[in-house]
Amino acid sequence: MWRAGCLEIGHVRFGRRSGETHRRQRRQGAPDRPHTVAEQVGQLRPDGVQRLLNHSEWDADAVRDDVRDFVVESIGARDGVLIGDDTGFLKKGIKSAGVQRQYTGTAGRTENSQIGTFLAYSSSRGRALIDRELYVPVSWTDDRERCRAAGIGDEVPFATKNEHFKWMLQRAVDAGVPFAWVTADEAFGQVRHLRSWLEERAVAHVLATKVNDTVVTAHGTDVQVDQLIAALPRQAFKRLSAGRGAHGERIYDWARVAIRPRWENGSGHWVLARRSVGDPTKLAYYICYGPVTTRLKDLVKVAAARWAVEECFQSAKSECGLDHYQVRLYRAWYRHITLSMAALAYLTALRAHEAVRGEATAKATSSYR
Repeated sequence: MWRAGCLEIGHVRFGRRSGETHRRQRRQGAPDRPHTVAEQVGQLRPDGVQRLLNHSEWDADAVRDDVRDFVVESIGARDGVLIGDDTGFLKKGIKSAGVQRQYTGTAGRTENSQIGTFLAYSSSRGRALIDRELYVPVSWTDDRERCRAAGIGDEVPFATKNEHFKWMLQRAVDAGVPFAWVTADEAFGQVRHLRSWLEERAVAHVLATKVNDTVVTAHGTDVQVDQLIAALPRQAFKRLSAGRGAHGERIYDWARVAIRPRWENGSGHWVLARRSVGDPTKLAYYICYGPVTTRLKDLVKVAAARWAVEECFQSAKSECGLDHYQVRLYRAWYRHITLSMAALAYLTALRAHEAVRGEATAKATSSYR
């Protein structure tokens, strides 16, 4: 019954934007090759599917907003966490919008690929992707004829992934998405102007940073984060779980140091360190900003939330076809990615509902014992 209700929500929310072809496609399965999808939705040729992504009249950004709102309704919480990250899409050829040889964590090396920057939402009820941007390298924005051939308008500027992250965060704030913290990996966290941008907006954050990043101590001196942590006594580290992973609890030793000589507006600043239990020489560092009442375990929880975006990518690629597409145009990329995000949002809502129903059943069963 509830599954039918979710499909109806999908009909009302996403169907009005993209039409019956999209609804049938999503019910049948994730996109792979155009011919495969066409067969799944009962078409002899891939033209209809390609038309949906390339030529049909619908607004991918409006559907993105619907996806975000649906995720908030399904798993939103005041203590939610917004997470930024990018992922690669391996490609052949040189005509797909934004493609070039560049490093991608997907392959762990430099490959011919497109890179998408994403914003994920995580709470105790689940996790999902709520925004996306395609990285268009300078090699493209400096060649406007090539851009036009791939459907990239002259108004599309070069933007770094950190700028994408800020755009997406601002959209989430403007939309009233409930969240308490922001987190991201070192590629984002080491950028000082991003941290300053968040502080200016009083957005609490736990951002990974590089080992030689410098901070201002409580005494007003500059010091590298690794040196600051190295000076701590052994008892400063506490063994805490960063949540369950594929192989059980993620147990690390954690410590934090207060920084900055002056705290304002009820907010504090810290450097957080995560140390491997098995190999104490392996450490990761984070720059943190948040309410002065924040505890060590609160920072640990936020730092650990970053793994949620990796789980989103894994689920979206394996279950929702995030990386299974053969489109070249800029607009088509956004449309395909948005529809995959919609599918992931549906799965997230379904799992959240099943979890609540399971808890209710367990509670009812225990009350009869």
